[in-house]
Amino acid sequence: MAKPVDIGSKRLISLAPNAWVQWVTGNSQVRASQLLDAEFQWISRESDVIVKASSPQHQEFLILNELQLRYDQKMPQRMRNYVALAEEKYNLSAYPVLINILPPPSTVTIADCYDSEFMGLKARQDYRVINLWEVEAELVLGQPLPPLFPFVPILFGGGSESKLRSAVLALRADQTLNQLEPLLAFFASFVLEIPLIQQIMRWDMTVLRESPWYQEILQEGLAQGIQQGIEQGIEQGIEQGIQQERRGSLERILKLRFSEIPVEISI
Repeated sequence: MAKPVDIGSKRLISLAPNAWVQWVTGNSQVRASQLLDAEFQWISRESDVIVKASSPQHQEFLILNELQLRYDQKMPQRMRNYVALAEEKYNLSAYPVLINILPPPSTVTIADCYDSEFMGLKARQDYRVINLWEVEAELVLGQPLPPLFPFVPILFGGGSESKLRSAVLALRADQTLNQLEPLLAFFASFVLEIPLIQQIMRWDMTVLRESPWYQEILQEGLAQGIQQGIEQGIEQGIEQGIQQERRGSLERILKLRFSEIPVEISI
């Protein structure tokens, strides 16, 4: 029996841990030393990745990575709990980072801290927020930053055929990255037509089913058409489901960039 392909958060970060920790901290002197166990007694998710890192200024510390398909309004409290559990387990200070993959509805505000007060007692936890739709695709491909290659189509300036082809070439140039091609195809489907994607690269549903983000979309009920397509053994349902979600995501991205959607753009 073939071993399932790992295309989750931990796998992505492990491709280039030093480049990753330097990117999320904005500090070129930070070095990754180890990917730690992110399982706690009552919290365990594939989107959580803890990296033990160090720098000349801060010595050893933890970088807590939380990759979310889209922002959840419960995240501030979750990040607070995540930091407390990690610091207690490893006895090191933590630098928490929330990475949002797709933009939320315009009515949702993304918080960068947990802040509460009860009976005169205050609690606060700051964390860094990185929204992938604000990250420049050109920078990711040029730097390069391999863990972000599968996300190129949904990055700022990445929703074009030429950028997709560049990302495909980057993945195929390294044998350790080529298994991520189906994940790249999955995120490309949010901004490009599926027939075009299939012309450029392989579309492997077996691999995609192993992705925690694909599973999350199914659980959220955003891809009923995808599920129907799997059951029917055809890709028509897949395309219908992804296009429904893609329309909403594309509209949110356009509103973020232009405030108003240009009339010549059809959603």
